[in-house]
Amino acid sequence: MTVPRILVVGGGYVGMYAALRLQRKLRRAEARVTVVNYDSYMTYQPFLPEAAAGSIEPRHVVVPLRRVLSRCEILNGTILRVSLAEKTAEFRPHEGPERVLGFDYLVFSPGSISRVLPIPGLAERGIGFKTVEEAIHLRNHVLGKLDVAASSSDERLRRRALTFVFVGAGFAGVEALGELEDMVSDAVKYFHGLRRQDMRWFLIEATDRILPEVGPDMGRWTAEQFRRRGIDVRLHTRLLSAENGHIVLDDGEEFDAETLVWTAGVKPHPLVRYGDLPLDSRDRVLANEFLQIQGARFAFTAGDTAAVPDLTRPGEFCPPNAQHAVRQARRMADNILATIRSRPCKPYRHTNAGAVAALGLRKGVGQIYGRELRGIVAWLMHRTYHLSRMPTFNRKSRILADWTLALFFRREIVSLGALQRPREEFELAARTTTPHRPAREPVTH
Repeated sequence: MTVPRILVVGGGYVGMYAALRLQRKLRRAEARVTVVNYDSYMTYQPFLPEAAAGSIEPRHVVVPLRRVLSRCEILNGTILRVSLAEKTAEFRPHEGPERVLGFDYLVFSPGSISRVLPIPGLAERGIGFKTVEEAIHLRNHVLGKLDVAASSSDERLRRRALTFVFVGAGFAGVEALGELEDMVSDAVKYFHGLRRQDMRWFLIEATDRILPEVGPDMGRWTAEQFRRRGIDVRLHTRLLSAENGHIVLDDGEEFDAETLVWTAGVKPHPLVRYGDLPLDSRDRVLANEFLQIQGARFAFTAGDTAAVPDLTRPGEFCPPNAQHAVRQARRMADNILATIRSRPCKPYRHTNAGAVAALGLRKGVGQIYGRELRGIVAWLMHRTYHLSRMPTFNRKSRILADWTLALFFRREIVSLGALQRPREEFELAARTTTPHRPAREPVTH
């Protein structure tokens, strides 16, 4: 008897949590699970701002898939196309020939990518904030600009280096800005000739409020707190150009900046367009209330790429956030098991618990079950909630250890920008090496 294969496309929130639940609940030889992901780890994105600010070791915000999913097959590479009709997926590993993976059941959750608009200079100058690589690059970049400013007497260069622009005022943009501004405010005392007031921080948002997930009142409170910290919050404002680091806003202001962080939304992974998946007008995969892809009872989807009906708000869809992704993954895994065992599936229905955001060390804002939180209480709630959601006792313990050490020691302020150019030193050595001359043979008498 052939053991059915469950193919999980994507190892993010949905893919990893679904595979983990299947691994725990599948009976022996009931099915085998194959997880395909570009990286060999899952990134817990809510902790990226703290990793960028140096509060958490970067390796502690990622979860190694092979360790956590020890009973699953892990393949690293790219899925090029998914065919529901043929029950196949074209797979390209990082090295070696492409091959076709067959499946009996599908979990389609490749996640999302940044929604980059056709703004002049954005693709060349912008920095995203979705991966641990981007978070650490941003940290090194920001600290590197402090090094540049402290080492130069050129006022124009210093002003350009000390100007930081964040576009997009959702969770990613607000938390990244809050943590990094807090880090720089603490670090600047170690840079001779630099003052906190020399920094210019901008938060650019096209709509009329920031952090819509925590409600209008808490969004206004957050904007007020940022302005008190010297952060220039611009609502109803759009970025028009960033060519050569020259920032042009639609309110008429122009200035130079070496740092442009783009967090203005995401869009479904491009893979959704390659194959026969049913899509809506926003390129999301159409799903029913059981998280099944429309027209395919054996295929399931959830998370950023899925249009999942929100049963608590008829006519609307579940928002693409981590809270829904984790819950949907559990329901999806249970429905796959029910399908394998010829039992009825259960619909995905949720109760909105609210949202919390960290705005720097001991600073936060949130709304939990209708109750508004702010300051250190919200910050503690943010840490407690996300620590509880972090997979594995190993990762929980390491993050808790990082926080404990931070109570006694200051954050590191070293820029390891050379990590982006690991061979630069060796190439320099190779360019300056003189040709080898053989030693003269000794004269004998």
